[in-house]
Amino acid sequence: MARHDARNRHACSKMIGLLCLVASVLTGHGTTGQRVKVEPEVLSYPGQTVNLRCAFTDATGIQLTMVTWIYEPKDGERINIAVFHPNFDPNYPISPVKGRVSFSPSPPNMVSPSIQINNVRMTDEGKYICEYATYPIGNEQGITYLIMLAKPQNSASIVTVEAGTKPVVVARCESVDGRPAAQISWVTTANGNGTTVSKPGADNTVTVTSEYHMVPTAADNGKDISCVVVHRTQVKPESFPLKLAVQYAPQVTIVGYDNNWYVGRTNVVLTCQGTGNPVPISVQWKTMSGEMPDTVQITGNELKVLKVDEAVNTTFVCEVKNRIGISRDQVTAMVRGTRLPEKGPTTGSIIGAIIGVIILLAIIGTAIAMYRKHHNNKLNGDGPPKYKPPPPKKTNSSANGQGNTSYAPVVEDRPLQNQYYSNHSAEPVTDLDTYHDDEERAHYYSAAPSGWDDPGSNEVPPPYMRTDSDPQDGHQGPNVIHGDSFVSPAMFV
Repeated sequence: MARHDARNRHACSKMIGLLCLVASVLTGHGTTGQRVKVEPEVLSYPGQTVNLRCAFTDATGIQLTMVTWIYEPKDGERINIAVFHPNFDPNYPISPVKGRVSFSPSPPNMVSPSIQINNVRMTDEGKYICEYATYPIGNEQGITYLIMLAKPQNSASIVTVEAGTKPVVVARCESVDGRPAAQISWVTTANGNGTTVSKPGADNTVTVTSEYHMVPTAADNGKDISCVVVHRTQVKPESFPLKLAVQYAPQVTIVGYDNNWYVGRTNVVLTCQGTGNPVPISVQWKTMSGEMPDTVQITGNELKVLKVDEAVNTTFVCEVKNRIGISRDQVTAMVRGTRLPEKGPTTGSIIGAIIGVIILLAIIGTAIAMYRKHHNNKLNGDGPPKYKPPPPKKTNSSANGQGNTSYAPVVEDRPLQNQYYSNHSAEPVTDLDTYHDDEERAHYYSAAPSGWDDPGSNEVPPPYMRTDSDPQDGHQGPNVIHGDSFVSPAMFV
């Protein structure tokens, strides 16, 4: 048992050691694999010169022995196309690019052994590997993909079809000799679908063809459909707008019959309207009875009844023909003995007209009222009143009505509240301009108080004074000095 355990421990030790060795190799390779610097992708058109760059970024402690460029086509085996050893001249083995490939710069150096290919062809597309042989870490490499571009020739066309019940090709779009293959899509409101097929073209190019399938109907004729081509060489997608072309038999409709053909009516007209693709080539009027009435006149697609009588009490048929087929429509005329009453305007129309008239009158009335108001305001104007009432007068129960140029008020032994002033004007109106000249003719002092603290005193208040000799009233009231504020005296009731 002990010997068996010892063997197991020894086997495990060997396995662990092997795994560690593999891990160290893989780690070292992964770390140093980034030392070779190349461009991941290079684009080119046929006939151009391409540069494939390669460099060893850090050669410290590493001996660069040799560098080899390898070409690997998309479908094929690897081929050496350029080899450089420091002790020998550059070598270019037999390959598809021999005579067109060279190191750049020349002579090359091990740190930057780039190459260039002149007059590139579409078949030169593929993988190019720059591989270093080094000591002691082994081989290191970097990969560049050369992508050849070819701008395709794009086109689109409509396929003329007849209306039917099975799917057919109604439009076709092509992208010829492009590299890489183009992408084609359809934009339309028609109910169908597109199918795309790719096939090899000249010089390693690709031709893409797309067809649009649908069940064509008369309603689809003239609908918009666009083919959109997207390619790497194009700045933006290329669009081809088209219109569907669906041919169908004529569609016929007779218009003009109003169900009011009465005996004696004149010049009634039936019109045969026919549409089709292609355009109808003939229009023919018939009757179900086989005979056309004598009062009927036919001009092209119009049938005119000069005078309605019992002879036109029949069924009229219109037939329209084009290359696809013949279609017809018919109208049965019923001759009446009397005329049907004509339909008058609808109630809604009358009500709408009345409402419109009312609104119009209201607008006109409002405008007139506003104009008159504005005109009256102009005539009356704003400002102080133009008339002034006579000054207020003092009323006393003992007044004798005689006018005096100056007098002293009489003090009566009666309660103060029985004395009062009365104003003969309900509301005085001031017009300072009217009495401006009176200031030179009359001057009044303000009225004395209506009562005194000591009625028995011999002192009397200043008399009312007038400067003119013309008495105006037996009861004189206080006047106001014009030019100052006008304030009515206090009244006691």
